[in-house]
This record gives sequence, C-alpha cells and structure tokens, in this order.
Amino acid sequence: MLHNLRVGQFLLLEESNSIVGCVYLEKKSDRMYLGLLSIDPKQQGRGLGRKLMTTAEEFATNAGCISMDLRTISPREDIQPFYARLGYSVTGMSPIPQEIPMVVPAHFVHMSKSLLKAQGAQ
Repeated sequence: MLHNLRVGQFLLLEESNSIVGCVYLEKKSDRMYLGLLSIDPKQQGRGLGRKLMTTAEEFATNAGCISMDLRTISPREDIQPFYARLGYSVTGMSPIPQEIPMVVPAHFVHMSKSLLKAQGAQ
C-alpha cells in the first residue's frame, strides 16, 4: 500500500532553529501509521529518534488511536531492533510493489505496537 503524503502530517523535531528530525503520521480509523522516521545523520546517537517516536506515540494516543503501525524494508535489518526496543513487534510481511525500483531483493516488514497501555496509564 502506498501512502498519500497529503493525507497525513509530519512532526518535526527542531533544535537551535534547525530541523534535526521528522516523522510522517497518518490516522487510519483507530490506528496510526508511522513512516519516514528520519534524524539528521550528524545528530544520530543522541536519543532523538526515541524522543521523536515517543512524541509520535503521544500524538497518536491523543488522537484516539489504539495502535501504531509501521513498516520497514527487509534489507534494513539494523532498524528492526530499534523499533523492537520501543515495544514494536513484527506482524507480517508483504511484497514491495513492482513499480518501486529496488537495487536488491526486498520486502516490507510490518510492525505494530499497542497504545492501550499508554492510554490506561494517563
């Protein structure tokens, strides 16, 4: 499934009047899709990705969502442990549409996290 970036919104993380990170969020019924998490490479390793994910989850919870869904591509095995440490679990896999050119064979890895605990703790 391709996402229309005009439907959702981006959360920006700024420091000293510069954007150091962003993430795309799109509400789908009672679930929030998260994509395009990006941190300035010079700023990585400072916990900014975790901070942005926490903010995105709070945004989703405040929007009434019960889960956060995301997907990665299989060659990016390095980022799946990051999401797993934040409580995300692999929920499935799907093919990448043929119209998306890939340099190496790949598929989508879908991950999800329940936000219900976060809502109950408030």
